[in-house]
Amino acid sequence: MSPSVRRTVFFVAAAGMLAFYVWGLAGLPAFGHYRGPYGYLIDAIAVSKTHATGIVSAVNFDYRGFDTLGEEFILFVAATGVATVLRELRDEVKTQSANSDDAASGRAVQPTSETVRIAALAFTGPVLVMGWFLTTHAQTDPSGGFQGGTVTASAVVLVYLAGQFVTFRRLSPVDLAEAVEATGAGAFVLVGIGVLSTGAAYLADVLPLGSPAGAVDASGTIALISFLVGVEVVAAFALIVNELLEQTVLIRSRS
Repeated sequence: MSPSVRRTVFFVAAAGMLAFYVWGLAGLPAFGHYRGPYGYLIDAIAVSKTHATGIVSAVNFDYRGFDTLGEEFILFVAATGVATVLRELRDEVKTQSANSDDAASGRAVQPTSETVRIAALAFTGPVLVMGWFLTTHAQTDPSGGFQGGTVTASAVVLVYLAGQFVTFRRLSPVDLAEAVEATGAGAFVLVGIGVLSTGAAYLADVLPLGSPAGAVDASGTIALISFLVGVEVVAAFALIVNELLEQTVLIRSRS
């Protein structure tokens, strides 16, 4: 296919996508004119029923916890798929450049500038703390395990930017990332099974609600599930990044 034909196909597809996007936006209600009854119902009962002032987290990890479980496993399957596709095969060998621990064959790798290194090191700690805060405060703030796990994984990537792949690999070995990811995802499922054993609905909030609304130790299972989601998310992203970086030091030999 020639470049001109590819451009034509792209612009036609982009125009169609834009038309559907505008069509969808045109059907949205005006700001402040919510049409469904469920939002008002959740606002009226969520705080008293769950002791969670982070209403979005109450919805994600309680009222529609089963849907959130499915979303978590989408990421789990995606990370597993990336690892499966990029995992080195028997006819691949690891190589390292004589001048760098992070070099693909035939590609010149520029050394990390001191500016990038210092900035990455300076932000690693704060980003890690922010990720931990978001993961553990879903019940009190507009945060949660998905956001916290992503931010925490960013701190791990900053370690790579501040050093080399060897340093990153030591801090997030593949075997550990796989084990932590499986533990986070599996524990989410086990929480639901444990809830079923009490006679309640799957992933219902059966733990003591703890302190009054707004406290860190409030909300029962909501805080627990959010933390487990954060564990799975950070491990999944660390695994994906690790596999992508591993691919840069592989040479595929052809016999």
